[in-house]
Amino acid sequence: MDKFKGIFPALVTPFHENGDIHEESLRKIVQLNLERNVKGFYVNGSTAETFILSMDERKKLIDIVTDEVKGRATIIYHVGNIGTREAIELAQYGEQAKVDAISAIPPFYYNFSFEEIKGYYQEIMDSVNVPMIIYHFPANSGVQFSIENFKELLQDDRVIGIKHTSMNLYDLERLQYESKKFILNGHDEVFLGSLSMGAIGGVGSTYNMMADKFVTIQKLFEENRMKEAFALQREANNVINALIKVGVNQGIKYGLEKMGIPCNGCRKPFKRLDKKEKQFLDKVFAENHVMNNFINT
Repeated sequence: MDKFKGIFPALVTPFHENGDIHEESLRKIVQLNLERNVKGFYVNGSTAETFILSMDERKKLIDIVTDEVKGRATIIYHVGNIGTREAIELAQYGEQAKVDAISAIPPFYYNFSFEEIKGYYQEIMDSVNVPMIIYHFPANSGVQFSIENFKELLQDDRVIGIKHTSMNLYDLERLQYESKKFILNGHDEVFLGSLSMGAIGGVGSTYNMMADKFVTIQKLFEENRMKEAFALQREANNVINALIKVGVNQGIKYGLEKMGIPCNGCRKPFKRLDKKEKQFLDKVFAENHVMNNFINT
């Protein structure tokens, strides 16, 4: 379990102006976060714009990250898809890349039954010898597992944990208590609360640009320095609130751009930030001590 205890940036996908993956920038984001003592990386998650990437691009991302990490951090590879065949293909590719775990959002859009979803997970796991972390994100996937659903899925020893992207911290606590599997929090804005309810770390989009805050929050929590931890969570939430107003992925990439890491926005239909939105973010970043290594601020 210690291998998965800590902070995992859900990596963004930086692009060149022509829309191709910007390998050099991705490597810089990985290095930046290794320097900030993250535990590992969650590759190809929602923050990566994964469902508007091609299969080849989703494979390229894991190749770049594993090459840059070189065993210095834990790597979780998200392979989820609507189709089981595509998820299996990615899982097998991840196994070849020697990832530490795979993760998968449940199949969505078609209102699959629980039995169909359970079969999807079992077939993915049958195809590889890599442990699975279930990705629970009901707000975006439209799939809401009950505690009983989870208990059934977690009976399989190959399922080692859950990425719990839900504001329902009661469910998080119940899942951890009843399953004894580890939980990684998925909503950055309730990270401190999730630790108090049993999470052992988090997977987060805003960690790309302010992982240092969350690494410190977890350290302070473990030292029972709650007032200081809460002050940092409040700063993070001020930033998150601003990002929600302009577009979370776009705002994170703008923050990385300010650090000198080209990202060139998000793929359409995501919009581009305008000048007013960037100025708004500049003010919030400065007020909440996001990063002291911005350039041209």
